[in-house]
Amino acid sequence: MAKPNYAFAKRQKEIAKKQKSEEKRRLKAEVQQPPAEDAGQPQLPVDEKPAV
Repeated sequence: MAKPNYAFAKRQKEIAKKQKSEEKRRLKAEVQQPPAEDAGQPQLPVDEKPAV
């Protein structure tokens, strides 16, 4: 009978934990990011003037 590979199980558990924490970090960063102002209007570069 084969014996259990505890090192493999531990590594898989660590990978899952790391992925979960990364997902939480990404969601927190997304929530903390303020919404863009004037999202509906195109942005002009500073050196360009609108054509009149």
